[in-house]
Amino acid sequence: MPSFTQDEAAHYDSRIERLVPGYQLLHELVQAQLQTVLPEEAQILIVGAGTGKEVLQLAHSNPHWTFIVQDVSDDMLAIADQNFTNSGLSDRVTIHSGPLESGQYQADVALCLLVMHFVPDSGAKLALLASIHSNLKPGKQLLLADLMKPETQFERESQLKHCRAMGLTAVGEERMRYNLEQEFYPLDRIRLAELLDESGFSSAHMFFKALGFSGLTCIRQ
Repeated sequence: MPSFTQDEAAHYDSRIERLVPGYQLLHELVQAQLQTVLPEEAQILIVGAGTGKEVLQLAHSNPHWTFIVQDVSDDMLAIADQNFTNSGLSDRVTIHSGPLESGQYQADVALCLLVMHFVPDSGAKLALLASIHSNLKPGKQLLLADLMKPETQFERESQLKHCRAMGLTAVGEERMRYNLEQEFYPLDRIRLAELLDESGFSSAHMFFKALGFSGLTCIRQ
């Protein structure tokens, strides 16, 4: 399981585009939806924000949006903080280290991109979704993207071949294969729907699909 500390944190941005098919397209589609549904001034909650790459992209698309940037890795957040300083965005960002507390914020939209497959379905996934629900205004959107259980027998193998085509090394491929089989906690669509319902969200609508990864949007009820 990736630790997202030290070297893993430092090299995350250079590695992730080789591991997620359509990574840049996913973020472009998220940005387009936010530009459509959000007002001129809005607060965006980013759960599992990592190095803050989403903030850097979204902040330039609207100078009035502000951001709550949450992650459990202090090393990732340290990189994010430096990125915000370098980009002159620090005054628009609240950095939150550790789990969200219930009702701490009232965001206009929440993003949880490529996070949940690291979280076991032992109550922790439900707790994460519930914490997002409590920090999001009623009737507002959660945009969720994650690794899902394969829907065909060849999907995972195709995913790995795409990673190699994007520059992943043979050693990286074997590590990714191991993580896919042993370390990640992907859901199928039925289980995800159950968790969303239990945590107080509407049924999800898909806006992105690339091999094992799906992007969905739902409403906080």
